[in-house]
Amino acid sequence: MKRILAVVLSTILPIVVFAGDNAYKVVYDGGSVPATKAGTDLKLYIESNQVRFVKDKKDLVTLPASSITEISYGQDVHRRIGTAVAVGVFTLGVGALIALSKSKKHFVGLTWADGDQKGGLAMQCDKSEYRGILAGLEGITGKKAVDSTTMTVKN
Repeated sequence: MKRILAVVLSTILPIVVFAGDNAYKVVYDGGSVPATKAGTDLKLYIESNQVRFVKDKKDLVTLPASSITEISYGQDVHRRIGTAVAVGVFTLGVGALIALSKSKKHFVGLTWADGDQKGGLAMQCDKSEYRGILAGLEGITGKKAVDSTTMTVKN
Protein backbone atom coordinates (compact mmCIF):
# COMPACT_ATOMS: atom_id res chain seq x y z
CA MET A 1 0.00 0.00 0.00
CA LYS A 2 2.86 2.38 0.84
CA ARG A 3 4.50 1.75 -2.52
CA ILE A 4 1.30 2.48 -4.41
CA LEU A 5 0.84 5.70 -2.47
CA ALA A 6 4.48 6.67 -3.14
CA VAL A 7 4.08 6.03 -6.88
CA VAL A 8 0.84 8.02 -7.06
CA LEU A 9 2.27 10.96 -5.13
CA SER A 10 5.51 10.98 -7.12
CA THR A 11 3.59 11.26 -10.40
CA ILE A 12 0.84 13.66 -9.32
CA LEU A 13 2.94 16.08 -7.27
CA PRO A 14 5.26 17.22 -10.13
CA ILE A 15 2.25 17.69 -12.42
CA VAL A 16 0.53 19.93 -9.87
CA VAL A 17 3.69 21.93 -9.18
CA PHE A 18 4.53 22.61 -12.84
CA ALA A 19 0.93 23.16 -13.99
CA GLY A 20 0.89 26.65 -12.49
CA ASP A 21 -0.18 29.80 -14.27
CA ASN A 22 2.60 31.18 -16.51
CA ALA A 23 1.32 34.76 -16.37
CA TYR A 24 3.00 37.86 -15.00
CA LYS A 25 1.01 39.92 -12.51
CA VAL A 26 1.07 43.59 -13.49
CA VAL A 27 -0.82 46.73 -12.51
CA TYR A 28 -2.36 48.82 -15.30
CA ASP A 29 -1.10 52.39 -14.90
CA GLY A 30 -2.88 54.03 -17.82
CA GLY A 31 -3.24 54.01 -21.55
CA SER A 32 -5.77 53.25 -24.24
CA VAL A 33 -7.29 50.02 -22.93
CA PRO A 34 -11.06 50.62 -22.90
CA ALA A 35 -13.06 50.29 -19.66
CA THR A 36 -9.95 49.80 -17.52
CA LYS A 37 -8.93 52.17 -14.74
CA ALA A 38 -5.42 52.89 -13.50
CA GLY A 39 -4.52 50.62 -10.61
CA THR A 40 -6.33 47.59 -12.02
CA ASP A 41 -4.55 44.26 -11.46
CA LEU A 42 -4.02 42.36 -14.71
CA LYS A 43 -2.25 39.23 -15.86
CA LEU A 44 0.19 39.50 -18.76
CA TYR A 45 0.70 36.48 -21.00
CA ILE A 46 3.66 36.59 -23.39
CA GLU A 47 3.07 33.89 -25.99
CA SER A 48 5.05 32.96 -29.08
CA ASN A 49 3.18 35.31 -31.44
CA GLN A 50 1.06 37.58 -29.24
CA VAL A 51 0.74 39.43 -25.94
CA ARG A 52 -2.47 39.15 -23.93
CA PHE A 53 -3.77 41.17 -20.99
CA VAL A 54 -6.35 39.33 -18.92
CA LYS A 55 -8.61 40.51 -16.09
CA ASP A 56 -10.82 38.06 -14.21
CA LYS A 57 -10.17 35.33 -16.81
CA LYS A 58 -11.39 37.58 -19.66
CA ASP A 59 -9.10 38.87 -22.38
CA LEU A 60 -8.98 42.69 -22.37
CA VAL A 61 -6.40 43.18 -25.12
CA THR A 62 -4.68 40.76 -27.48
CA LEU A 63 -1.78 42.23 -29.41
CA PRO A 64 -0.04 40.43 -32.25
CA ALA A 65 3.72 40.63 -31.71
CA SER A 66 4.15 42.21 -35.14
CA SER A 67 1.89 45.14 -34.18
CA ILE A 68 4.01 46.29 -31.22
CA THR A 69 5.99 49.34 -32.32
CA GLU A 70 7.84 50.30 -29.12
CA ILE A 71 8.77 48.89 -25.74
CA SER A 72 9.91 51.27 -23.02
CA TYR A 73 10.78 50.97 -19.37
CA GLY A 74 11.52 53.26 -16.48
CA GLN A 75 11.61 53.59 -12.73
CA ASP A 76 9.89 55.85 -10.25
CA VAL A 77 12.09 56.39 -7.20
CA HIS A 78 10.77 58.10 -4.09
CA ARG A 79 11.53 58.31 -0.41
CA ARG A 80 9.33 56.54 2.13
CA ILE A 81 8.30 59.65 4.05
CA GLY A 82 4.79 58.45 4.95
CA THR A 83 6.09 55.19 6.40
CA ALA A 84 8.84 57.07 8.25
CA VAL A 85 6.34 59.41 9.90
CA ALA A 86 4.12 56.51 10.96
CA VAL A 87 7.03 54.55 12.44
CA GLY A 88 8.63 57.69 13.86
CA VAL A 89 5.60 58.24 16.10
CA PHE A 90 6.58 55.12 18.03
CA THR A 91 10.37 54.97 17.61
CA LEU A 92 12.17 58.08 16.50
CA GLY A 93 15.46 56.40 15.47
CA VAL A 94 13.86 53.76 13.24
CA GLY A 95 11.63 56.39 11.63
CA ALA A 96 14.69 58.46 10.69
CA LEU A 97 16.35 55.43 9.12
CA ILE A 98 13.25 54.62 7.08
CA ALA A 99 13.10 58.24 5.85
CA LEU A 100 16.55 57.75 4.32
CA SER A 101 15.52 54.63 2.39
CA LYS A 102 14.09 54.72 -1.12
CA SER A 103 11.56 52.60 -2.94
CA LYS A 104 11.44 51.93 -6.67
CA LYS A 105 8.52 51.17 -8.90
CA HIS A 106 9.28 49.54 -12.25
CA PHE A 107 7.20 50.48 -15.28
CA VAL A 108 7.03 48.95 -18.76
CA GLY A 109 5.26 50.69 -21.63
CA LEU A 110 3.98 49.33 -24.92
CA THR A 111 2.77 51.11 -28.04
CA TRP A 112 1.15 49.35 -30.95
CA ALA A 113 -0.32 49.95 -34.37
CA ASP A 114 -2.48 47.19 -35.83
CA GLY A 115 -4.05 48.55 -39.00
CA ASP A 116 -6.32 51.41 -37.93
CA GLN A 117 -6.08 50.44 -34.26
CA LYS A 118 -3.33 52.35 -32.47
CA GLY A 119 -2.72 52.53 -28.76
CA GLY A 120 -0.41 52.26 -25.85
CA LEU A 121 -0.28 51.47 -22.18
CA ALA A 122 1.94 51.63 -19.15
CA MET A 123 2.07 48.91 -16.54
CA GLN A 124 3.76 48.59 -13.19
CA CYS A 125 5.73 45.36 -12.81
CA ASP A 126 7.12 43.55 -9.82
CA LYS A 127 10.80 44.27 -9.19
CA SER A 128 11.67 40.59 -9.55
CA GLU A 129 9.76 40.15 -12.83
CA TYR A 130 10.24 43.28 -14.94
CA ARG A 131 13.49 42.05 -16.49
CA GLY A 132 11.78 38.82 -17.54
CA ILE A 133 8.87 40.79 -19.00
CA LEU A 134 11.26 42.99 -20.98
CA ALA A 135 13.22 39.98 -22.24
CA GLY A 136 10.03 38.20 -23.28
CA LEU A 137 8.65 41.24 -25.10
CA GLU A 138 11.97 41.92 -26.83
CA GLY A 139 12.20 38.27 -27.85
CA ILE A 140 8.82 37.98 -29.55
CA THR A 141 8.79 41.45 -31.14
CA GLY A 142 12.42 41.80 -32.18
CA LYS A 143 12.39 45.35 -30.81
CA LYS A 144 14.87 46.66 -28.23
CA ALA A 145 13.38 48.24 -25.11
CA VAL A 146 14.09 51.96 -24.65
CA ASP A 147 15.03 53.34 -21.23
CA SER A 148 12.66 56.26 -20.72
CA THR A 149 14.89 57.89 -18.11
CA THR A 150 17.56 58.58 -20.75
CA MET A 151 15.11 60.22 -23.16
CA THR A 152 15.00 64.02 -23.18
CA VAL A 153 11.90 66.00 -23.99
CA LYS A 154 12.35 69.17 -26.06
CA ASN A 155 9.68 71.86 -26.15
